[in-house]
Amino acid sequence: MPSRLASLMLILCLAAGDAGAQDAKRLEHMLKQDCGSCHGLTMKGGLGRPLTPEALAAADPETLAGIILDGVPGTAMPPWRPLLTADEAMWMANYLKKGTNQ
Repeated sequence: MPSRLASLMLILCLAAGDAGAQDAKRLEHMLKQDCGSCHGLTMKGGLGRPLTPEALAAADPETLAGIILDGVPGTAMPPWRPLLTADEAMWMANYLKKGTNQ
């Protein structure tokens, strides 16, 4: 019986890992396509400000996640809260800060 439980736990962990990888791919695609449509496909700016690590150096990930979720009133930056969770927005903020979007 314990081996069945261990097997089930392993299967659940592997399935969760696949979901995490799929979520990361989805969020990366969203960054490049949706965010890139305003911030530039290389995130070096366009209608929106640059989102390069250098441009975001002074911003903490929590602030960036808040901007992603709630937008910036009076600008073209929309709130993405209807489409993203707080964890997803934090993942995006950290991704941008690391510069892994190139």
